[in-house]
Amino acid sequence: MKVNNLLAAMSLFLCLPLTARAQGNNTGMGGEDDNTPSIAERVLKLEKKTDAFNLYLNFAAAARATEHNSTWKGAFVNRQLRLEIKGHVTDKLFYRLRQHLNSGYEPQGEDNFAKATDMMMVGYTFNPKWEVQAGKIGQIWGGYEYDENPLFIYQYCDFVGHMECFVAGAQVTFKPTPTQEFGLQITDSHNGTFEQEYAKEAKMAGPNFATDREQLTPSNIPLTYIANWNGNFFNDRLQTRWAWGLQTQAKGKYSRMLSLGQRLNLPKLQWYIDYYGAVDELDRLRIASGELTSLVNNEKDVFFGNVHYNALVSEANWQFAPRCNLKLRGSYETTSIPQYEALKNYRKYYSYVASLEYFPIKGQNLRLFLAYMGQKVDYNQACGLSDYHINKFELGLMYRIKCY
Repeated sequence: MKVNNLLAAMSLFLCLPLTARAQGNNTGMGGEDDNTPSIAERVLKLEKKTDAFNLYLNFAAAARATEHNSTWKGAFVNRQLRLEIKGHVTDKLFYRLRQHLNSGYEPQGEDNFAKATDMMMVGYTFNPKWEVQAGKIGQIWGGYEYDENPLFIYQYCDFVGHMECFVAGAQVTFKPTPTQEFGLQITDSHNGTFEQEYAKEAKMAGPNFATDREQLTPSNIPLTYIANWNGNFFNDRLQTRWAWGLQTQAKGKYSRMLSLGQRLNLPKLQWYIDYYGAVDELDRLRIASGELTSLVNNEKDVFFGNVHYNALVSEANWQFAPRCNLKLRGSYETTSIPQYEALKNYRKYYSYVASLEYFPIKGQNLRLFLAYMGQKVDYNQACGLSDYHINKFELGLMYRIKCY
């Protein structure tokens, strides 16, 4: 390798912990991890000769101060604790497991996986163009906030925060060129059964939401279908992650979702803009159904239909000095149930993040941070809900520990 190419590769290596495609993201094998020596290599002097077994701990913790409508509270909190094991058994056969260590372990009724299991999948690469994966997998929605490793997320937008991302299914991926990738995926719509996700006698609000009810029937084939395109242009400086999907919610009730992510990827600046939109014939995200219970007379197991969700998210990361990163992020989201005049665009949600990150140890994906996070929700008068805001300050660390 020529000297200038070597220097470029070293520069890229130093930026890897700050890019959205690296370090254990949510689809496939999670991007390319760096060549950081593991704890086993450092402490036990074990020489690693195979890529069949890689063990990571994703850990984040912070001291947090939270203000909610003028009331302040403080605590030390565990933000993330996940175990990740992955590897290539052969040059074609690979696997990946990612598990919450502080989440529910009860198997769900539809797929028999616990909510704590993000992924347990096996994949096979036929050739450089064709690949298949099956098991519990991350859905291949578009957008860069969606695909980022949760370890490095300070605060999700409301839309992504209410998504169910990890479900049982299978996918096929086709790469006509090294810079273009197309995926097709079929998965369960939920981890749990219709009764677990909604209710055994679930109903949907009708034209008069106070009194009219439509009885819902579970689908016999509750599946989700997603088409995805990931593209790289101009020597990886411009990246896209787009997807469209159809999700079965109940018999005759579907959710249609579009997600468009585009990212500028420069040596010291990464900036993305995501759009997420959904039209739920039966409220899938359940933001509206969860907060509008008074409009259905607090009747149990009643959900809204024809709910429109839209979200615009933007984030910039700037490496303004060696081992330092400034993160700025914001989102604007709307919720609307247009069949009711009182609920047209009844909710507007704003969120914002500013964080200063410092990487104290070269060659370790450890970052210390000081962050501010804010949320603000505005309602129209007709819905009868009260506006609110939340402010948070955190001082903490995020560490993707390479154990082996």
